[in-house]
This record gives sequence, C-alpha cells and structure tokens, in this order.
Amino acid sequence: MRILGIDPGIAIVGFGLIEADRGRTQLLNYGAITTPAGLPLARRLVQIEQDMEALIAQLKPDAIAVEELFFSNNITTGIAVAHGRGIILCTAEKSGVPLYEYTPMQVKQAVVGYGLAEKRQVMDMVKRLLKLKAVPRPDDAADALAIAICHARSATSLLSRVGGNDVKQTI
Repeated sequence: MRILGIDPGIAIVGFGLIEADRGRTQLLNYGAITTPAGLPLARRLVQIEQDMEALIAQLKPDAIAVEELFFSNNITTGIAVAHGRGIILCTAEKSGVPLYEYTPMQVKQAVVGYGLAEKRQVMDMVKRLLKLKAVPRPDDAADALAIAICHARSATSLLSRVGGNDVKQTI
C-alpha cells in the first residue's frame, strides 16, 4: 500500500510517500510544497490546492493520512494553518483516495511508542524505521513521513476481512 502522509501548513506543507507491506515500510518520496510569504492568503490556498492535485496525480497513493491540528500559543498562525488543512482535506477528498486523520499524540504513539514523545524522538524513529542515514529535511517532510508510518501501523493493526467473507484475522 502506498501511503501519502501530509503535514499541513500554509507556508510549508510537508509530504512523505511510503510503501507499507506486511509490517515493512520503504521510503518512496518526500518533500515540501511551499508558498511565498508575500502572497495573499487566498492565493496561497489556491497554490496549495493546485500543488496537492499535482502531487496526488504524480504519486498515486492508495491512502492519504493527514495530521489533525494542535493549537499551542499562536492562534493567528493556527487559523492560517487550519485554512491550509481545509484545502488539503478537500483536495484529498476530491481525488477519491481514502483519507485518514491522526492526532499528533496518535502519530507519536505509533512511531515512538509514547504519545508524549518529543519531536526529536519522532524524527530519530522516522530515520531508523525507514533505514535512512539522516533525518529527512525539512522537518515538515519528516513529520509527514511519521504520519504515513502512523497510518501504516494503524491500518495493519486493525482486524481485516479475509477473502471477502465475514472471517476476520489480525494482521
């Protein structure tokens, strides 16, 4: 299964594509969509939509996993990021690719094993799990890969149907 993880933003939208198969994960692609700071918000949102459409068409994921927002101190930045996240959700939904959402705590739990892990711990585990020499940059791309890994682990831990009948097994 090809999983596209998305770390929403307005200036930088991180993305990471992994292949997940029977507990193994392999890095396929990662990077960031960026929008210039001087552009009006509406133009930045249009650019994010266009870039997301192109990214989904190019990468052809089987699932898209997006991180839910966590507001800390700066509510103004959080609102702008929420606008970007809305565009990302809408674009993903229009693509027809199944869409999943995870909280930051769920991502940390799936990747590190501890829901209150620090950012550097998550980054280090992304590097280790994908057998990379260094943590992917920018941080937004590494975060997106963590979200994709979270979905891979969550999707394979669920009970699934076997052969289309009602028999279920754990994967």
